[in-house]
Amino acid sequence: MSRRIYNAISAEVKLAMKARTKDRLGALRLMLAEVQRVEVDERVEVDDDRALIILDKMSKQRKDSLKQFEEAGREDLALQEALEIAVIAEFLPDRLNEEEVLEVIKVAIADTGASSMGDMGKVMALVKPQVQGRADMASVSTFVKSLLS
Repeated sequence: MSRRIYNAISAEVKLAMKARTKDRLGALRLMLAEVQRVEVDERVEVDDDRALIILDKMSKQRKDSLKQFEEAGREDLALQEALEIAVIAEFLPDRLNEEEVLEVIKVAIADTGASSMGDMGKVMALVKPQVQGRADMASVSTFVKSLLS
């Protein structure tokens, strides 16, 4: 079980402490705390695959908050959310473009022999591990639905 992401975050915490970059340190500590919370709650050691899911979820939550803060005119809070999004993004793999996501979905449909919406679960089970943290799962789901209908 690889803990490369967790170890990288821990190393960045130490660097941020030495550099005295308070905002970055805060964001990194939030990431570590969330991973540790999952480990304690579920009594498991978080591997890289699970860490990606956690970080992806954290990023999505902050994007939602960022949108709400901007709409409410709270630029101070919006800046903090934007900083946290940027720090989290450093540990996520490169994003896939729409064509790459569609290609992964088409391969999964062919591999599962899916032909209707009833097969969506099989397709998503193959697609999700390949795109987690690299694509928005809501848009992936929409693409799968459109290809299966």
